[in-house]
Amino acid sequence: MYTAFFGLREKPFDLLPNPDFLYPSRAHKRALTYLTHGIKERAGFILLTGEVGSGKTTLIRNMIRSQLRDSVLAKVFNTRVDSLQLLMQINGDFGLDTEGRDKATLLRDLNDFLIEQYAQRHQAVLIIDEAQNLSAEILEEVRMLSNLETDRDKLLQIILVGQPELREILARPGLLQLRQRIQISCHLQPLSAAEVREYILFRLEKAGNKTALVFDDDAVEAIATYSRGIPRLVNILCDYIMIDAYSSQTRNIEGSAIHELAADLSFEAQYWNPEPSEKSEVAAAIARPEEKRDLPDVARNAAAQSKILSVIGSMNKRIEELEFMPVWDHAAMLDMQERVDGLEKSMDAKIRELRSMQQQLRSEIVQQLDPLPVEVDVKKRNGAMRSIWNYLWGN
Repeated sequence: MYTAFFGLREKPFDLLPNPDFLYPSRAHKRALTYLTHGIKERAGFILLTGEVGSGKTTLIRNMIRSQLRDSVLAKVFNTRVDSLQLLMQINGDFGLDTEGRDKATLLRDLNDFLIEQYAQRHQAVLIIDEAQNLSAEILEEVRMLSNLETDRDKLLQIILVGQPELREILARPGLLQLRQRIQISCHLQPLSAAEVREYILFRLEKAGNKTALVFDDDAVEAIATYSRGIPRLVNILCDYIMIDAYSSQTRNIEGSAIHELAADLSFEAQYWNPEPSEKSEVAAAIARPEEKRDLPDVARNAAAQSKILSVIGSMNKRIEELEFMPVWDHAAMLDMQERVDGLEKSMDAKIRELRSMQQQLRSEIVQQLDPLPVEVDVKKRNGAMRSIWNYLWGN
């Protein structure tokens, strides 16, 4: 709808995993390097993880196009299956007949097929996407497939792709043998704020016009905050931004427009897991008939704080991921060390800045909460204030 107005050949923020639009962030370049090395070295198991929407499928499609064009490939996307169904999917994608065959016959057919491909110097690769849905028992059976080998080479390379919880499953004691067979392991970290800007410009340029939109610094910061650096969420938000800009016939995007759009879309509730019931309790406290009053300024201040709360929530989530990170993921450990070093250099200044903003906003909110109408019961008034206070500041 808006491509002609912005001088674009195609939509720049489509959700399809098009490898032409793979932005080479630091994390994506590292992952692609590791995957390429694993393919060339015929590593038995390769592990790729990342948050929902982090670009795993796009990265895999890029690898298939660039590294696996001459390989014999089987791709499994439906992982809510039992072991027999999984084996039937694998054999079927390799082009083998599966009708009426039991598990033993399927394994024999697969082994014969892989030996034949190896004799013809064809590399056989199995990609299992959404692998976090596989049970520990089925993952152990997948490991057994890697036993199909010669004295010198693996007959089958297996690439496991999944969300971060896949690492938690693999960390279980019963999967030690599988963990030890994973030779290449990488995790896609979210984009940094600087990379979000580059990502937007990269996709606009790929679509035909790098200057289709001009984002000010506040706008880019807002997009990075609401998306937490997840490429899919950047795409969703930016597509709405382009529709909104087209309707306004403008090319200049400011931070205030992003916040308004995110509020209209209920972006936090729609695309992130909502926080526990504190928000609803506060809303109820404010909206009770006996305490009904006009608090537009308080609401605006609370909305403004969503940016700070969002950043803090994102930091907590990343810290939790690092706590669960297996020690055998060397790339992720190096990345963690670099990130911690960077945080140590800037944390004091950020804390002072946040404290200053917190004190200022506390003062503003307290001024706007008082005075309440005389007829409001004092206990109910204090209860509502405590609820709002706990929601905003967590104390």
